[in-house]
Amino acid sequence: MTNTIKLLPIVNEFAENKDLAKQIRVEQIDPLIKKGDEVILDFSGINSATQSFVHALISDLIRKYDEDLFDLLIFKNCSDTVKEIINIVIDYMMERE
Repeated sequence: MTNTIKLLPIVNEFAENKDLAKQIRVEQIDPLIKKGDEVILDFSGINSATQSFVHALISDLIRKYDEDLFDLLIFKNCSDTVKEIINIVIDYMMERE
């Protein structure tokens, strides 16, 4: 099953609240990934995000599921800035393994 999480209504145009990112991860993303469901994180309308927001959103999932996570977690409609930040966090987490 595929589930889409639209982030804009939750975090506004500038995603910076790492506590909110953790809440999204714990309450929405992780339970779906655990079941083997595909999760699309839709960044439509989000112009930018802090590295700490993205780290709180996905780093624990990378630790938990390793590269298998990316078979189920899809980033959609990311601005160039958001893509760059996501890639920085992913690269950092994969190097730590």
